[in-house]
Amino acid sequence: MDGLGDRPVSAARDPKGVKIMMFWYDHDVSGWGWFAMSAGMILFWVLIITGAVMLFRALGSRSEQPQRSVPPSPEQVLAERFARGEIDDEEYRRRLDTLHSSGPPRS
Repeated sequence: MDGLGDRPVSAARDPKGVKIMMFWYDHDVSGWGWFAMSAGMILFWVLIITGAVMLFRALGSRSEQPQRSVPPSPEQVLAERFARGEIDDEEYRRRLDTLHSSGPPRS
């Protein structure tokens, strides 16, 4: 027991009879150990932050789905040209009659 409670202590005695505490003071990490710990910690936080950003983007993009733009119909194009003054009333009506007489567009 360690004298502080009921915890056992890993201890041994060297040939001179001195009590040696095992694994308490001998955690000297070499340069490669520090490198591995640092790289592991950086990788851990990069994965956590990347996961959070991807989750945030996925949840945000569901509500903002891009709307598909529908190309304007030929009548709309003709009406826009008439509104801009590119064609006069007579040409507008002639072209509109031509569009309506030709029937639906064939695919």
